[in-house]
Amino acid sequence: MATRSWVTGGPVNSPFASPSGLLGRMAGWFMLYTNRQEEVLSLLDIRPGEHVLEVGYGPGALIRLLARTGAGRVCGVDPSPEMREQAARRAGGADLRLGTASDTGFPEASFDCVVTVNTVALWPDLMDGLREVRRVTRPGGRAVIAWHGGRDPSRIARTLRLPEDKLARIQEGLSELFAEVKRHELKSLTAFTAQAGSV
Repeated sequence: MATRSWVTGGPVNSPFASPSGLLGRMAGWFMLYTNRQEEVLSLLDIRPGEHVLEVGYGPGALIRLLARTGAGRVCGVDPSPEMREQAARRAGGADLRLGTASDTGFPEASFDCVVTVNTVALWPDLMDGLREVRRVTRPGGRAVIAWHGGRDPSRIARTLRLPEDKLARIQEGLSELFAEVKRHELKSLTAFTAQAGSV
């Protein structure tokens, strides 16, 4: 049964939502070579020893970059066994698991930083996903939510960018859960950074 997107209210029939089989492998390769993650990495500002979680790691492009930082622990969840297999080749020792934005399976306050790129519009329930991101983020930690858009998106990304009312819902949802939220227009992504309050 196809999942439903909170953005459209309709089913998500894209092979990018939960890649499997031949189409899933092709989707993985497409994501790997078209999604550039370096700008997201700079927003994350990972410090030595920090624990980082990527929600929806796909074929592992960002996981590979995260594994090369000074992070003490890199973890990821994705609903697709196909993507777990692809990402494992680039994981560099990262702990990759099956899971979703609303159910990562990790204990509360496990991570200094939680990131997701190009998944938020595919979630069935925006607030369920954001609450789970906040739950696994430590006090004083941060989250980054990014989606297609930015200052100079590709032709494909332009067709996928979210309307302003949906971006406003993401920002408002984050603001309900985190102490400080900022919007950033990267080259090909619109991103939100959120800082969790300290205890």
